[in-house]
Amino acid sequence: MLSKPIEPKKNRAEIAFREAFNRLKTGKPNLLHKGVALSQNNVAREAGLDPSALKKARFPELVAEIQSWVNNNTETHTPTARQAMSSQRIRNRELRDRMEAIKAQRDLALSILAEADARILELTIENERLRALAGPKNVSPIQVAKLHST
Repeated sequence: MLSKPIEPKKNRAEIAFREAFNRLKTGKPNLLHKGVALSQNNVAREAGLDPSALKKARFPELVAEIQSWVNNNTETHTPTARQAMSSQRIRNRELRDRMEAIKAQRDLALSILAEADARILELTIENERLRALAGPKNVSPIQVAKLHST
């Protein structure tokens, strides 16, 4: 005669925690918002109990299963709408700050360029004035005749 392995008796709290754990794994919670992250505290909340009720000392196997699942499935977690909006606000704020910094750089570069243009204009006018003062260039330089010695 084959006998079934004897399973330890599960109390109502553990059953509720396991059902909540399975609902959260499948993404179909009853009490929490859809898409909420699966964590030990959220399993307890989904079960309708206080998060401090799900302790490792009382439910070591279940807590180990939850932690194992969380560690193996963290990359598949989809953020909630609130988390997505929060991260979008942060990205927008960072982009606004970056845009302001770039505008400040642009304004500084334009200021330097305007100063350089003004200086070039001043130097061009000064150069023309000095050329006008120099007089005509139709004068040829005096050449010194070579003396022959006898």
